[in-house]
Amino acid sequence: MSSRRHFLAGSAAAAVGLAALPQAVQPARAAAAGTPAGAEAGAEGPPNLVVILADDLGYGDLGAYGQKLITTPRIDQLAAEGLRFTDAYAAAAVCAPSRAALLTGLHTGHAAVRANPSSGGQGSLGAGDTTFAEVLRARGYRTGLFGKWGFGPEAGDQPSHPSARGFEEFYGYIDHGHAHQYYPAYLWNGNAKETVPTGTFAPDAIAARALGFIDAHAAGPAPFLLFLTPNLPHAPSEIPDASAYASQPWTQANKAHAAQISLLDAQVGAVVDRLKARGVAERTVVLVASDNGPHEEGGVNPDLFDANGPLRGYKRNLYEGGVRVPLVAWSPGRIAAGTTSARPTPLYDLLPTLADLAGGAPAPSDIDGLSAAPVLNGAPALAPVHDHLYWYRDEQGVTSRANAQDGGRAKQVAEAIRKDRWKAVRFAPARDRTVPDAQWRFELYDLTADLAEQRDVAAANPSVVASLTAALRASWADTYVRRPWGLTTTADPSAGSLTTTLANGTARPWADARVSLDVPAGWTATPAGPATAASLAPGASLTTVWTLTVPQGAGPATLTASATAGGSAFTARTPYAPLPAPPTRDSYLSDLPWVSAANGWGPVEIDRSNGKQAAGDGTPIAFGGVSHAKGLGVHAPSEIVYHLGGRGNRFTALVGIDDFSKKQSASGATRATVRGDGRILATTGTLTGASGPTALDVDVRGIRLLHLVVEDANANSAFDHTSWASARVTVV
Repeated sequence: MSSRRHFLAGSAAAAVGLAALPQAVQPARAAAAGTPAGAEAGAEGPPNLVVILADDLGYGDLGAYGQKLITTPRIDQLAAEGLRFTDAYAAAAVCAPSRAALLTGLHTGHAAVRANPSSGGQGSLGAGDTTFAEVLRARGYRTGLFGKWGFGPEAGDQPSHPSARGFEEFYGYIDHGHAHQYYPAYLWNGNAKETVPTGTFAPDAIAARALGFIDAHAAGPAPFLLFLTPNLPHAPSEIPDASAYASQPWTQANKAHAAQISLLDAQVGAVVDRLKARGVAERTVVLVASDNGPHEEGGVNPDLFDANGPLRGYKRNLYEGGVRVPLVAWSPGRIAAGTTSARPTPLYDLLPTLADLAGGAPAPSDIDGLSAAPVLNGAPALAPVHDHLYWYRDEQGVTSRANAQDGGRAKQVAEAIRKDRWKAVRFAPARDRTVPDAQWRFELYDLTADLAEQRDVAAANPSVVASLTAALRASWADTYVRRPWGLTTTADPSAGSLTTTLANGTARPWADARVSLDVPAGWTATPAGPATAASLAPGASLTTVWTLTVPQGAGPATLTASATAGGSAFTARTPYAPLPAPPTRDSYLSDLPWVSAANGWGPVEIDRSNGKQAAGDGTPIAFGGVSHAKGLGVHAPSEIVYHLGGRGNRFTALVGIDDFSKKQSASGATRATVRGDGRILATTGTLTGASGPTALDVDVRGIRLLHLVVEDANANSAFDHTSWASARVTVV
């Protein structure tokens, strides 16, 4: 089972990574020498990095971008003292896909999360989705996320959790549904839920934790990455104090919304003040942006505030107002005051930009983002420019203004592209993006002459339409296969081994690669092959199988693999459980310990949970109204392994999409396989809610390891919850 990837944390480990950083030059000197600006850190070492991401803040919601009614003096001051991007873009028009793209450097034609969960997608990152936090931790940064993560599952200790994706400190909300609560009963502190006092206004508590992170790490020795993601000014319009706008002749929702934006501004100011108080402002880069355009929920009127400025559209639209966002960069001594940039800059540029600012941190090479670090360092001519920008939209939430802008097509799949002066938006007839191009409604706008996208010029420019249509098609991949990156581990207790793989997923060779494995006292780990390499070329990897000797009766442990290569350092921690004892009597599998369990969505559900809880206390599993008290709930793709030790006789079960899951949606389709010691013992046809379950009665005599596998059967993993009901093994 693949581990979560963890990267260097702690002052001693950070020193390893920082010691290997290249000798720095000042940005101006780098530009003069022809070196990409930002590719090396300043003489004092790599800068601290602060990214502040607002939630539903429109292009026109800040004074620096033309706002007249809402006061935002602190962000406006940053824009005056730094750099204001005029053509920055969110990667999507709604939360989850926008944030996933921002974190991983992939646009929504390639990213793992391409829709909000309400549209049927699972909204999670996987073990192979490298984030900018992972990249910076490999370079010795301390990393903290405070606020809204934006996608699920809402559970700790799983691959889509912030702590598994590079953030050593996390406090806030995991999924965006929970983030709608400004006065929550709990917030997540790392992998654990933490009850908060009644009446706690979450943005205040989150901001306090972020300031504490600065206090803890400002003195070093390692630089830090602070990712502050308040849920301001997302609906609902709740805030303890809206008195600053009490005299305005507005609705209470609009007053509170304005106060939320002003509070966001004050929180940005508090971060800057703390950086100055700790003496690190001049070696810190601060970026302030938004995840998509302005919202209109909960009675808020974005038109009152001219929240989209001169642009057309709102949150959920792929017109400029839905995806063009404010982006302000501030760093005294690095970024010249009062500057602007018209470079089309999508927020999926953030990963390579931060990697360059950090002194050449090991960014993956298979991303869509391009580094904007030269723009920040005063050498914009050296910044690479995208051939085109791409957006995908599959959103089932509907709001009136956004739907009107889309001509009533808010629930239809849409795509957009910007290439130079041209901006195209096209709508599929429904939710199937594979339909022929002629069935799409294609709109074309010339942003140079028509920034507000009011005049569709598609009919007059057929060659442009054809070219952009081809680019739209080429930007999409049903499955975007990533190049392996970093250090991963795979435990195989059945073989008494653990495999480490250090993969160079960057564009540069890594020198002097070394991998080691730390095991508990009394254990031994012996490499069966090389654990070092003089160099790893781009795309190459170093794989080492470690044979483990475990003391009799030893329980589960966490094994830590470490690696250094090319000036970066990595760690990967893997739970390892020695094989449990085989069953001694007839047993339900839900009563036996498993060797390993991999599940496509959340934890494997045990006994009667049936989609409601992590384990053990939900409605009994039912097929066709007939209940079964024992079973296992999984979501494709999944694999659960049990140790029978040759003691088994028969394995019996009903496997299928149960009544609870069928009620959620009829679109689930899976296929189940039973394997024993690598051999296929039984397999089902396609399982759907309509087909009912398949009964299995399998001879498992002599089988040492029993594998229960469920796979997606229709290239759509949504609603693929499957149950193994009355799963039982009899012994010889």
